Amino acid sequence: MLWIFEKQRYIGLELCITKTSAVMLYTAFVFQAMGATVRSIFTIIFSVEFLTGNLGNAFIMLVNCVDWVRRRKISSVSQILTALAISRIGLLWLLYLEWWEFLLYPSLWTNLESVRRVNIAWAVVSHFSIWLATSLSIFYFLKIANFSNSGFFYLKWRARKVISGTLLLSLILLLVNIVLINTHIDIWMDGSPGNTPDHSSWRNSTQHLRCLAFINTMFTFIPFAVTLTIFPLLIFSLWRHLKTMQGSAPGCRDASTVAHVKALQAVVAFLLLYAIFFLALLVEVLSPDFLYTNPFMSFVRATTFVFPSVHSYVLILGDTRLRQATTVVLQWLRGRATDVGPSDLQTILRSFCRF
Repeated sequence: MLWIFEKQRYIGLELCITKTSAVMLYTAFVFQAMGATVRSIFTIIFSVEFLTGNLGNAFIMLVNCVDWVRRRKISSVSQILTALAISRIGLLWLLYLEWWEFLLYPSLWTNLESVRRVNIAWAVVSHFSIWLATSLSIFYFLKIANFSNSGFFYLKWRARKVISGTLLLSLILLLVNIVLINTHIDIWMDGSPGNTPDHSSWRNSTQHLRCLAFINTMFTFIPFAVTLTIFPLLIFSLWRHLKTMQGSAPGCRDASTVAHVKALQAVVAFLLLYAIFFLALLVEVLSPDFLYTNPFMSFVRATTFVFPSVHSYVLILGDTRLRQATTVVLQWLRGRATDVGPSDLQTILRSFCRF
């Protein structure tokens, strides 16, 4: 009787395990189906951000290049904007290809040489994208702000040299960043068979990837701190200017006031978008699911697209030449829709060359 009881209990336990396995398989299937749907949604979101960002940055680059060819010279702001647009296009392509690489070829993430190339490419492209935007904020600050300080006047009259020196110093930071990435991956490779991470400890591999992301994130904080310092200085300069203007022309907005306000708008927009970008990178580093293993991480990565995509349109709206060129292009597109004649088209093209 005892033997029969033990056999029945074993059969019951086996049925319980079978039912549990079936429930687990069904749950995994449901989550997999939901994951495929979420991935499709975020793929569409990434594609829209990718196309709009490339369109805006390509427009900035095209307008500045046309103006350069026509005038045979290019201003410092146009140089920075052109280089910034090129770096933003590279950043968008890198983020977009990384997403498709994860979807189609996840095995590439198991090769340390591939991890090295992706991290170095990310460090280089994001470095120029962020530091060029920061240099633009420094240039606006030096040209617009007014302080009765000999050191500030020295920097103000040598704004181009200050920007060049800033970019050269940033290259040192980029070199340090790349050295740290290579050193960390070399240490990782020493503890792994060949160029493949040890999958018996995936948590260890995830920690290495998180450490690499932390290195890149910390180097993006430096230009953010520079821009964060410029913002209160611009506000203080505007406050001093308005206080000076109150006695001479009350209620009048002179050119300097308008320039201060426009510069503050540009810096505020840059800070907000940059803060979203930086916080998204920080969340990726601190999250236990480092890669795109859940919808939340896909949403976090989608927010990183906002900075290089949306900021290009902020720059277009804040620059008079780019805004006028946008108006001309919209007139041309409206003319295409209403089927304008050759004379109207020549007028639009002539205005485009005159902006």
